[in-house]
Amino acid sequence: MSNAFSSLNLIPALEQNLESLGFTQMTEIQAQSLPVILQGQDVIAQAKTGSGKTVAFGIGLLARLQVNKFRIQTLVMCPTRELAEQVAEEIRRIARLIHNIKVLTLCGGTPMGPQIQSLEHGAHIIVGTPGRIMDHLQRRRLNLKHVNTLVLDEADRMLDMGFEDEIDAVIANVPNNRQTLLFSATYPEAIDKMSHSIQRNPQRINVESTHTSAKIEQIFYEVEDSKRDNGVCRLLSHYQPNSAIIFCNTKKETQELADYLATEQFSVLALHGDMEQRERNQVLYRFSNQSVCILVATDVAARGLDIKDVEVVISYNITPDPEVHVHRIGRTGRAGATGFALTLCSPKEVARANAIEDYLGQKISWKNVIGHIFHRNRILGPQYTTLCIDGGKKHKLRPGDILGALTKDAGIVGDDIGKINITSFHAYVAIKARSVKAVMNHLRTGKIKGKTFKVRKF
Repeated sequence: MSNAFSSLNLIPALEQNLESLGFTQMTEIQAQSLPVILQGQDVIAQAKTGSGKTVAFGIGLLARLQVNKFRIQTLVMCPTRELAEQVAEEIRRIARLIHNIKVLTLCGGTPMGPQIQSLEHGAHIIVGTPGRIMDHLQRRRLNLKHVNTLVLDEADRMLDMGFEDEIDAVIANVPNNRQTLLFSATYPEAIDKMSHSIQRNPQRINVESTHTSAKIEQIFYEVEDSKRDNGVCRLLSHYQPNSAIIFCNTKKETQELADYLATEQFSVLALHGDMEQRERNQVLYRFSNQSVCILVATDVAARGLDIKDVEVVISYNITPDPEVHVHRIGRTGRAGATGFALTLCSPKEVARANAIEDYLGQKISWKNVIGHIFHRNRILGPQYTTLCIDGGKKHKLRPGDILGALTKDAGIVGDDIGKINITSFHAYVAIKARSVKAVMNHLRTGKIKGKTFKVRKF
C-alpha cells in the first residue's frame, strides 16, 4: 500500500498545495487514519504531539467541506488556546490554495468583542476551547446545526482539565448525523467511555510515539534534593543547548527555578498557569523564535506546544505518571534530530524511576550530576532578540509587510530576520543581535505600509 499523499485522490487544489509544502509521504498516523477518515468513518486515534495528526484530520475535514455553502461545517475542540491557534494555523496552511475558506478561533483568555464580530460575518471551520465555545452557544451567537465533522484533539487533556461537562453540552448542539474524529495521546477508561457515547462504530488506530529511543539519549542523574538547582546549572553548562525545556511538577517550582537560573545569567523564561494569557503568549513567541534559550514549564502549560529543535529536555523532578514522563522526553529528538532527555532523581524518587523503567521496558542509564562541573563561561546566549511592534492583524499587517520594510527599506540582511508572529494588535519579530540597533532605528522613524508604529525590545 502506498504512503504517498498522491494515492488519496484528493481534490487538485489540496494535492497541489501539499506537494508545494513538501508533504509527499504520509506519517504513520496519516497513512493509517486518512483513508478511513476520507471514507466518512468515525475514528478514535491514539497519537502523540508531533505525529502529524493535525494534518491528518485537517485534510479529512477540508476534503468534506463545501466552500460554496457559507456556514459552520466543522468544529474542532482543543484543550488550550495555544493548541487551538496552532491547529487553526495548520488548517489555513493546508487550505491556502482552496479559495474563500474561513477558519475562526474561539478561545478563552481573549476579548469577546472581536470574536462576536467575526461570528457575525460567518465561518466554515471553528477551532476553539470548550469553555469559550459553550459561552458563545449559551449567548446564541453560534449556530452548529450544519456541522458534519466534529474533531476532539488531545481529548485526554481536555478531560484532565475538567472540560467534560462543556464538551457534552457543546456536542448536544451538533447534529447526530456527523463524522466524529477523536484524537488522544493516552487511552484511559474515560476516553473509552466518551468514544462510546459520541461515536458510531469508530475505527480504532494506535500509533506509538514517533520518537524512537535511538534518537533520544535518556540519562537519569542522582542528586540530593538541596542540590537540584545547582544540578540543573551543571547539566546546562555541560550540554550547552541552544534550546532546552525544563519540566517541574508545580507552578511554584517552575517560577522559583526560572528566577534562580536568571540570577546565574542563563537566558530563561517560565511558563505556568498563574501567568496572564498575553504574558504566556509572549513567552512562547520568544522561546520558539530562539530569543530565549531555556523554557521552565509545568506539564499542563506545555501541553500541545509543537516547538521544533529542542535539543535538551530536563526533568527537574520526576512526574508520578510514567506516561507524562514519556510525553516530556518526546519534546526532543524530533524530525530525525538527536536529543537528550535528562532527569534529576533524589533518593526518595527512586520508586518513580523504577515505575518509568517498567513502563518503558528498558534499563535506565544512571550518572551522578556531580560528575559535571558548572562552567559559567560555557553559558550560551540566545541567537535572536524579540522586538514587539504595536501593530497587528487589526492594522492589516502581515509578515510579508514587515519583512519587506526591513529588507527593502532598512537594508537588513534576510538571514538576520527570524520568526514573525502576528496577533490582533501586535507583531513579534526575531532579529539577530548584530541588526537589532539598525532595525530599532528604522522602525522608530520609518514606516510599514505607510504607517509609523511604536517598537520596543524584550
